[in-house]
Amino acid sequence: MMRIAVIGQSVFGLEVYKELRKEGHTIVGVFTIPDKDGKADPLGAEAEKDGVNVFKFPRWRLKGKGIPEVVQVYKATGAELNVMPFCSQFIPMEVIDHPAHGSIIYHPSLLPRHRGASAINWTLIHGDKKGGFTVFWADDGLDTGPILLQRECDVEPDDTVNTIYKRFLFPEGVKGTVDAVRLIAAGNAPKIVQPEEGATYEGIQKKDNAKIDWNQSAQVLHNWIRGNDKVPGAWAEVDGQKVTFYGSSLLDSGATAIGQPLEIPGASQPGLVSKAGLMLFGNDGKALLVKNLQFEDGKMIAAARYFSSGSCASVELTEEEKAFAEQMRGVWKSILTNVDAIEDSTDFFKSGAASMDVVRLVEEVKLRASGCQLQNEDVYMNTTFQDFIQMCVRKLRGEDDEEELVVDYVEKNINNMTIRMPHQLFINGEFVDAEGGKTYKTINPTDGTAICDVSLAQASDVDRAVAAAKEAFEEGEWGKINPRDRGRLLYKLADLMEEHQEELATIESMDSGAVYTLALKTHVGMSIQTFRYFAGWCDKIQGCTIPINQARPNRNLTFTKKEPIGVCAIVIPWNYPLMMLAWKTAACLAAGNTVVLKPAQVTPLTAMKFAELAARAGFPKGVINILPGSGALVGQRLSDHPDVRKLGFTGSTEIGKHIMKSCAVSNVKKVSLELGGKSPLIIFSDCDMDKAVRMGLSAVFFNKGENCIAAGRLFVEENIHDQYVKRVVEEVKKMKIGDPLDRSTDHGPQNHKAHLDKLVEYCQTGVREGATLVCGGKQVSRPGFFFEPTIFTDVQDHMFIAIEESFGPVMILSKFKSGDVDEVLRRANATEYGLASGVFTRDISKALYVSEKLNAGTVFVNTYNKTDVAAPFGGFKQSGFGKDLGQEALNEYLKTKAVTVEY
Repeated sequence: MMRIAVIGQSVFGLEVYKELRKEGHTIVGVFTIPDKDGKADPLGAEAEKDGVNVFKFPRWRLKGKGIPEVVQVYKATGAELNVMPFCSQFIPMEVIDHPAHGSIIYHPSLLPRHRGASAINWTLIHGDKKGGFTVFWADDGLDTGPILLQRECDVEPDDTVNTIYKRFLFPEGVKGTVDAVRLIAAGNAPKIVQPEEGATYEGIQKKDNAKIDWNQSAQVLHNWIRGNDKVPGAWAEVDGQKVTFYGSSLLDSGATAIGQPLEIPGASQPGLVSKAGLMLFGNDGKALLVKNLQFEDGKMIAAARYFSSGSCASVELTEEEKAFAEQMRGVWKSILTNVDAIEDSTDFFKSGAASMDVVRLVEEVKLRASGCQLQNEDVYMNTTFQDFIQMCVRKLRGEDDEEELVVDYVEKNINNMTIRMPHQLFINGEFVDAEGGKTYKTINPTDGTAICDVSLAQASDVDRAVAAAKEAFEEGEWGKINPRDRGRLLYKLADLMEEHQEELATIESMDSGAVYTLALKTHVGMSIQTFRYFAGWCDKIQGCTIPINQARPNRNLTFTKKEPIGVCAIVIPWNYPLMMLAWKTAACLAAGNTVVLKPAQVTPLTAMKFAELAARAGFPKGVINILPGSGALVGQRLSDHPDVRKLGFTGSTEIGKHIMKSCAVSNVKKVSLELGGKSPLIIFSDCDMDKAVRMGLSAVFFNKGENCIAAGRLFVEENIHDQYVKRVVEEVKKMKIGDPLDRSTDHGPQNHKAHLDKLVEYCQTGVREGATLVCGGKQVSRPGFFFEPTIFTDVQDHMFIAIEESFGPVMILSKFKSGDVDEVLRRANATEYGLASGVFTRDISKALYVSEKLNAGTVFVNTYNKTDVAAPFGGFKQSGFGKDLGQEALNEYLKTKAVTVEY
């Protein structure tokens, strides 16, 4: 271990200092900058707490020479190595060369490229594809010393100074600096002379030289804006004042926008203010989008609100909110120590606040109101005390997200209402286009026409969504809020879903073909119930204490903790688009995880509307991400992704097996699977015939037969078989087939064309194998994907339709000998599936015996399709494993940790 002097400042310097202490090195002194406005630099403040000598020299040298008194104080520390993690002062060479091991310094570029103090800015301004940092042997301040260590990263297309710093340069820079010290301690530190080839030196970026030159391509403009974001900020004259541009992203070729023109002097064409932001144009005709703008007085706004920035009505505060405002007035006073009193008009920045004060203010708000999730930008956009309090109150009420969320809706007048449907990917709290602007058309099964274009997620979009979910889980507010606040968010989401239930049901009906009344009651209604049920579980997830053998005289306490898994992927089917989302997502979120969900490619629209409502409910960015796209691409990437720790899937057994294999090979993900079924329904002669007919029809034809627990095969006791067939045929012929939005319709279209074609082929196979087609079996002669409700009798056990699932409105009827209970049980269990089953009989002993012997995850007795949010749901055998719904579902999204304490 070495005696080290740390020379530097900032949170970066603080983290290096802390890591060096953990490594066991002795910090003989911390040399940092003087206090500013009475506030110590974070590095110096932490070192003082630790009892380390802290020196705050305003300067080290005068007229190019070291100040003797300062140098003498430094030399007295006896340092063997100087570590300079972030140093803005000029250090004399006699200090740099003094220690036995010399001095090392961190620089945020791949030297010799971008020497100078604004290296990160210039990495982005020049459009470098690779960035990184260098730890080098300190020289006289020209960044030309020998290289000790370098690490590089990809520069993302929309990286800013802030994003690349937070993602790589800060965390990896701290690690790299500590690694360099390890190499020195081990005697293995290289000294690689910097080549002159490729060397560049750029000056410090300051506000006065960050003005935008509009006579350049969109790519160059984008690089200039992001390279100056956030400091010093690229600016231009707009409407007679300096406006600074933040949050630039390059748009795809051919991107168009409808918006209000904004004249910008010197630009090749006016900008466009739209819901998405401010679209700007290069001299090549290509475009970029800017999210935020800041005016000369320090006020920052969303660019989309440029023409309406002053139109927000004031909110009347409740007594509780007034008490919160007074608490925050005290916080402002503790930060702005030079202000006599905090008035409503007091401006945070004009009163002397700096960037570190913004961080403190955000944290102070979190301590006093965990439901108010602030970002630093919120402070920059609400600089006066009155605006700040109004913004906080709106967030606490959940009103602020309504204003800030930008949604490009597809609107349709249908079902006596106007429905507004998002159609883009939802990643990190924003609706965004897929990479390359790729889209596909989602089809209305009622008439076969396109509803709208939907963004088609690519592998890179999956990576972005997983990264957002990982950051939200590991670094964001989601992992810090208490369970009851988490529950409140779920309750609020359920309330918003209820407010929009008619719209959700209409979208579900239009996109999936579900009859509207069923969509309203079941697809949407049960989804709302599911979120409310799991909201109540959030603060009831508990471990336990365990008595263990004591190793006397010591005493031990062992307890378990139930913890969230992390980033969870959810892949859902097309038959109940919203309900399947709710069954899995509600439990996942209640357990504290973050989620990346892939809806079925053919039914994405209610998932996208759900994303909007979740954002408006106040879920933090990155917690919920929705990616419509293909299973082969999006589903596969989620299965393979190393940062996904759990995958929940509902779909076919074939795909489930593939997913399970991919999850095992990639990183041994936890998996739950709800797969295919061929659920048997046994009807005994002592049943309530009316009820058996009514519930048997529901068991098969509910939701057009597109039902995972549909009775795939009915076994009817032979002495009532013909009577039962006669009754169900009579009822089937009464069913009205038609527009699912018509309240009198019983039977809507099948979900999509490929599925309709499979049903036609399925029935043709049944006829070919000798089963009796009593009715149906054909496509209905009308536009859309309608299929006749179908009944087969005389189905033998070896037939294809007796073995395989139709997943459609097809009733498969077989006889069994009167009184032969065990034989019908053998036939019912002779399947590789085990999702659900049912029995109708008035004999309670028989019912209990049959329910015990049926090998399925759910058994219905004298009823069918009776699922409830509190009852666990899942299958056996090749119908999968793991549970949705009920308390057991939480365990699918939790991990158990055992902790043993000796005392």
